[in-house]
Amino acid sequence: MKKIFVTGTDTDAGKTWISAALLHRFSEAGQRCIGLKPVAAGCEKNESGDLRNSDALLLQNYMSESLPYEQVNPVAFEEPVAPHLAAQRAGRHVTLQRLIGLCRGVELKRPDLLLIEGAGGWRVPLNEQEMLSGLAVELQAEVILVVGLKLGCISHALLTAEAIIRDGLKLAGWVANQASEVEMDLLQENIATLTALIPAPCLGVVPHTATIDEAALKLEVDALIP
Repeated sequence: MKKIFVTGTDTDAGKTWISAALLHRFSEAGQRCIGLKPVAAGCEKNESGDLRNSDALLLQNYMSESLPYEQVNPVAFEEPVAPHLAAQRAGRHVTLQRLIGLCRGVELKRPDLLLIEGAGGWRVPLNEQEMLSGLAVELQAEVILVVGLKLGCISHALLTAEAIIRDGLKLAGWVANQASEVEMDLLQENIATLTALIPAPCLGVVPHTATIDEAALKLEVDALIP
């Protein structure tokens, strides 16, 4: 089983879009794929009053295997704020051990790919002592970094890559994602700088207008597919 944890340089870098494209690409290659969004803040209530997150629903739509929503996104908060703050305001306490147990339960289904999408960037607190990045460490997942192309992304990307490697994980690659409608100045020069400085291969450059299908085709991930 291949385990991939998708993180981003920050919120709105495009983690979900790239995660869905990865699931689509692996599924098209005949792989059994499951995508999880263990923690999601910024959910809306459906007609039954249950909290649902649009990112988790997108992953659920593109994974090849069928899972109930509660397994795809077991920890859901209505407020679109940092997860540890959302938990505090909801009177809940989220622990790394609980998330690990939930992911281990899904592992029993033995998919070819277990993709886990983080929340925000790499160092997102779960509580006063634990970070969500600890989930990737515990699962020993390979990491794909989604770089939202905007001013400041070079520093964010390099610091994130350093932290991932310092945590003892393999940075399998990174994706340059044009998450904003406004193209950043000197786009190609910035991508060239990122390519030279990030110690992992660039898996693709995804334009803002790309559909999930188009984004999947732009990802060079054949080496990651078993």
